[in-house]
Amino acid sequence: MDWITAGAAAASSVALCWLIFSVFTNGIGWFGFWLVAYFVFLGTYFVATLDRLGRLAAVDRLMTVAAWSAMIIVLVPLVWLVIYVLVKGLPALSLGFFTHTQKGITPIQPATAGGGLHAIVGTLEQVGIALLISLPLGTMTAIFLNETRSRMRRPVRIFVDAMSGMPSVVSGLFIYATLIIPLAKDNSLFGYNGFMASLALSVTMMPTICRAIEVVLRLVPAGLREAGLALGSSRAKVVWSVVLPTASSGVATAAILGIAREAGETAPLLFTAFGYNLMNANPFSGPQESLPLFIYRFIREPLASSIARGFAGALVLMVLILLLFAIARIVGRDRTKARKRRRLPIRRSPSTGAAPPAAGRPVPQLALPSQENP
Repeated sequence: MDWITAGAAAASSVALCWLIFSVFTNGIGWFGFWLVAYFVFLGTYFVATLDRLGRLAAVDRLMTVAAWSAMIIVLVPLVWLVIYVLVKGLPALSLGFFTHTQKGITPIQPATAGGGLHAIVGTLEQVGIALLISLPLGTMTAIFLNETRSRMRRPVRIFVDAMSGMPSVVSGLFIYATLIIPLAKDNSLFGYNGFMASLALSVTMMPTICRAIEVVLRLVPAGLREAGLALGSSRAKVVWSVVLPTASSGVATAAILGIAREAGETAPLLFTAFGYNLMNANPFSGPQESLPLFIYRFIREPLASSIARGFAGALVLMVLILLLFAIARIVGRDRTKARKRRRLPIRRSPSTGAAPPAAGRPVPQLALPSQENP
């Protein structure tokens, strides 16, 4: 009945808007037409539900329709983007993309010639080093914010929140201005290379990991901490031996989310890694390519084959990030239901049908009636 009411309200709103904007006026364009029709539909559906089920049910149905509408508005561009990248990137994607570089490839060759192995290796190395830097710092900061009572918690939390909203290009400019410009002449380690890119990525990765781990630590029951402290353990020992093992799946999820967050960053790499069209497996010496820079480089070329290579790199990066988010969902899933399903069924006695007593508990004896005559 709700679907019939919603369908009737939608049909009446479209018909009313068509009558007003196509017959009585000169029209307002397709966007204005559907926008006005949507709000007319909401009002019509609310009035129809109010008359049938009352105010509470009408408000509930209205909020449900608004939530579904918001989901569709967000989902349509996302699906369109994924389909667009698939259509543009699949023709240029082949197995050679994962095994070859752009060495010896000329602009007149087809899009399937060469590959992006050097970009994949650079992305894995840069994001891996950034994770090695950010995960310990983010974890310790989250522990400081959640497990201590220091007066510095408030300014540190404000600083972490501010870094979370900082544009990623600022981190690249920061590394470029503080390390590359003043120190590149004296030490090649501080020139354009993958390590500088990892430092820039770690600046934006650490707040993401810190906030995610802090949320997970808040979910650990306080009774576990109190039990550890009651047994005589220090607070540091309780955190290391009780809190962190309990929140281990959440910490892993935070790390994966941090990787997925930074794997697609391009702006910090323009000022640090600089990009290189050939293989450079040493992140501490010389410019290094990555998948975001690979996409940025080829998508700006005028040739159709180069643009197709850029879309192939975008497809690989999109699939990589989707896999990381899927792994994060699997690692952070609720395992209580799975444990309940894995529990063995209780074996009952074939004669009485009662469950066996728990181990270590005495078996209750039933008082049988006397067989002697009174």
